[in-house]
Amino acid sequence: MKPIALLATLMLTASALTAASVYDAPVKDIKGKDTSLKAFQGKVILVVNVASRCGLTPQYKGLEATYEKYKAKGLVVAGFPCNQFGKQEPGTNEEILSFCSTKYNVTFPMFDKLEVNGPGRHPLYKTLIGAGGKDIAWNFGKFLVGRDGKVIARFEPRTAPDAPEVVKAIEAALAAK
Repeated sequence: MKPIALLATLMLTASALTAASVYDAPVKDIKGKDTSLKAFQGKVILVVNVASRCGLTPQYKGLEATYEKYKAKGLVVAGFPCNQFGKQEPGTNEEILSFCSTKYNVTFPMFDKLEVNGPGRHPLYKTLIGAGGKDIAWNFGKFLVGRDGKVIARFEPRTAPDAPEVVKAIEAALAAK
C-alpha cells in the first residue's frame, strides 16, 4: 500500500474508534495522568465540556453546588475542558485547575482538555453522542450517565445545572438502583 493511502486508512480507522461504554474511553485527569471513568462505575455521572472564558462559565458555581448536594447519593460531575468554541479555554491544565479552584471552588473531578466535535472528537464524546447524534453546540453541554454507564439525558449548554429538568433527571437516576 502506498504511504499516503496507508496514512489515510489509519486516520479513518482512528477517527471511527468509539469506546464500548463511557467506562472504556481512555482519558487523562487534569494533571495528565492516564485514567478512565471506571472509578465511577455504579455512580451517576454528569459529563460537561467546560471553558473558563465563556459567558456560561458561571455555571461552574451551579455544577459545584449540584455536586455537593448529590455526591453522597452517588453523583459525580466530570468536567472536560474544551477549546473548540470561540477559543474560550486556551489555558494549560494547570491554569484551568487553578482558575476553577480559586474562582469557583471546584472540587469535582476535572480532566484533560479534549475535543468534543469534528475529526478529533475524543472517543468518550463519540460514545456519549452515539452514532448519528448531533454535535455539541457550545461550552457547557451536559450528558447525564446512569449507574449502568448509559446516557440517559442530554442538556444543551444554556440549561443550567440546577434547572428543574436537570434536577429531576439527576434525582430519578440516583433513585434507580
